[in-house]
Amino acid sequence: MSHNHSHHHHDFTGTTGRLLITMILNFIITIAELIGGVLSGSLSLISDALHNFSDGISVILSYIALKLKSKENTLKHTFGLKRAEILAAVINSSVLIVISVYLFYQAAIRLMEPGEIDASIMTIVASIGLVANVIGTILLSKDADKSMNIKSSYLHLLSDAVSSAAVIIGGLAIYFWNIYWIDPVLTILIGIYIIRESYLILIDAIHILMEGAPLNISVSEIENEVVKIGGVDNIHHVHLWMVGENDIHIEAHIQAKDMMLSESDNLRKSVEKLFKEKFNINHVTLQIESLGCESADIINMSH
Repeated sequence: MSHNHSHHHHDFTGTTGRLLITMILNFIITIAELIGGVLSGSLSLISDALHNFSDGISVILSYIALKLKSKENTLKHTFGLKRAEILAAVINSSVLIVISVYLFYQAAIRLMEPGEIDASIMTIVASIGLVANVIGTILLSKDADKSMNIKSSYLHLLSDAVSSAAVIIGGLAIYFWNIYWIDPVLTILIGIYIIRESYLILIDAIHILMEGAPLNISVSEIENEVVKIGGVDNIHHVHLWMVGENDIHIEAHIQAKDMMLSESDNLRKSVEKLFKEKFNINHVTLQIESLGCESADIINMSH
């Protein structure tokens, strides 16, 4: 049996700095929008404030997760704390969904009993929120594709920038045409958008926590490629999973054709090279067999 693995470390020094700036911006917006929402009577502005508050919490979780992820592996945590990042994405997304459902309830009440709204305060405060959220979105956009955790925070900010823009439009509609019902309607539309984005992240994160196989790698394709290698009879008892979103592991049994022990080592290296170069699998554990197992199924159903 052999083990081969390589670890890729990303320099998150710049990322953590951008996260801290974003966090401070979000809490400033939250306070401003809560005060503005209460003074103006705008539910959509208060919903934007709550969204911003959750953004701030999201960024804190992302920051903590990045710090935990960078810690070295230990005897107690042999994989390190890489899944802290995925757990943060689950918490972030879940919180947003819960907040959105609560805002639906508040919006329904407001639709039945519309209230007076000071459109001037609503528009000015939402504009401040829009500017700050755009700055935060730009700061995190660089790392959004590298980490599910950062992407979660990035989407928080992006969706809040969209909702701030919607609140501004609503404030103008109220100011010029006294369309007060637009405030709770905007709240509902913002909530639907937030739930959709959060749900997609939540499903991906839970898939990783449940040790699911990467969605972009087919076990059948792995089997087809491995049996093309000279000296391989079959591959079976495959376990393919993700420890983190960019940390893919595989373990498998390789049934070799008649060969010397030295040749089996070359076979192992060939399979490992295939996994790394074609499938981007960075941790490989192989068991080379000559006699084989009782069952040669590609997936071992009993484990």
